[in-house]
Amino acid sequence: MSSPSAVLLAVALVCVFSVAISVGGLRSRTTSDFYVASRRVPPWMNASAIAGDYLSAASFLGVAGLIVAYGAQGLWFPVGYTAGFFTLLLFVAAPLRRSGAYTLPDFATLRFRSAQLRRLTALIVIMTGWLYVVPQLHGASLTLSTTAGMPGWVGPLVVVLVVLPTVLAGGMRSVTVAQAVQYWMKLCALLIPCVFILIRLQRDASTGGSPLTDALPPLGDVWETGLLPQALDGGAGLYQTASLALALMMGTVGLPHVLVRFSTNPDGAAARRTTLLLLSLLSMFYLLPVILGVLARLVLPVAEGGLGPAADDGGAATPAPSGGTAADVGGGAADAALLRLPAAVFEGAAGDVLVAVVAGGAFAAFLSTCSGLVVSIAGVVSQEFFSGTVRGFRLGAVAAVGLPLLVGAVTSQVALAGAVAMVFTFTASALGPLILLGIWWRGLTEAGAIAGMVSGAVVSSLSLVIGLGLGEHTAGAQVFLYPALWCIPLSFLLTVAVSRFGRQSPPHSAEAVLARLHLPEAAQALSR
Repeated sequence: MSSPSAVLLAVALVCVFSVAISVGGLRSRTTSDFYVASRRVPPWMNASAIAGDYLSAASFLGVAGLIVAYGAQGLWFPVGYTAGFFTLLLFVAAPLRRSGAYTLPDFATLRFRSAQLRRLTALIVIMTGWLYVVPQLHGASLTLSTTAGMPGWVGPLVVVLVVLPTVLAGGMRSVTVAQAVQYWMKLCALLIPCVFILIRLQRDASTGGSPLTDALPPLGDVWETGLLPQALDGGAGLYQTASLALALMMGTVGLPHVLVRFSTNPDGAAARRTTLLLLSLLSMFYLLPVILGVLARLVLPVAEGGLGPAADDGGAATPAPSGGTAADVGGGAADAALLRLPAAVFEGAAGDVLVAVVAGGAFAAFLSTCSGLVVSIAGVVSQEFFSGTVRGFRLGAVAAVGLPLLVGAVTSQVALAGAVAMVFTFTASALGPLILLGIWWRGLTEAGAIAGMVSGAVVSSLSLVIGLGLGEHTAGAQVFLYPALWCIPLSFLLTVAVSRFGRQSPPHSAEAVLARLHLPEAAQALSR
């Protein structure tokens, strides 16, 4: 079987299996089923589903690509992705579940009884979802074009055609089961090639070597050890590293497709248990793309040869024996490194099968994340424009994928991890003040929340547009391309300043709402 045929078969199996799980017997029958799976999802299943939802294209392909391009500096991405859930565990998960809100606009309404704030929250949630869907579609395009030679539009179209029936059949209820299974698909899709590649390289090295292992440089020459470079230049400097870490840690708090999943737990205690289990699943997963990224950084420049000069990455790229660099494997995007690694180590059918396994896992990542995003967007659209009906939910699901599909078709691909980091910066700046201060500070006013949300959304968006216009290698562009370090604190400071010094007072219901958010359900029952 040729490599393209194997890849297409693997992708087809993942797609058919995902649709079968969703449509074949888990159809939702009530509105509560569609929005929050009737709030009956146990912690172990919800943890797997959130992991499946959260581990997107940037996690599956992008982390390995960062290790290839930047060495150990790329470790800050998986660390930041995982650390974001500590913030959720400590400050958000249980209170948000106790709020009883279906969506973030529902939470805003509970906290302030404001139609204006509700509409603003809904708009930002929809924008966040749309922005996050686009990198998933780009990842699908990259996967099929790299491994099967398909046109760039095929991958995104496949994702949309699979996600829509999955969501339309049963909303959150059907998506939960599919995402839980897809997490384990993704884990196996990385574990299997990782084990076989390590065994192959170790066997060849211990039995006298092979042309590949003989040509490999020492690992110490390939693995960049400077975790905190001091230069603030066109490369991955200290400022960029700190800004990315803050964006990833704070951005998780505002991801609507993640937050809505905590509403599917029976109570606040179950939401906390879900987060603890989730941290274990994420830690287990992120070990694998790091290992595969190191192997790709070591193997691909030797196996593919004939490499051209790498782009300036601040000195992180390591010269390869063939004359290229580890950051420019085969002249292609670093995100594709994981897709090319198995064929570089194994020839013939073995390499084809392992490439197909990785491609299938990548599609599981695109499908699971897109499904969660579509559910979160559809829920908001239905609540705001169709009075929360099931018909409105289904129309919202169609709208949730339509615009990103068009945007993905007319925009060029950027590094997956970088694109997702931009979304995290936007959501942390725009939604972070409402969520964190809305849960923990009784002095927050409606005017303060609006000021923080508008400033965070506008400033982060303008900064990213300016940075992209300047270009990554222009002096000072990093300040605009990675604005989280100053943009997120600015939105929080404006929120606090307007709340403290503005004319508006906190809502009279603040004390009662905060008591509802922070008192365990058993204590609330006794107080009635």
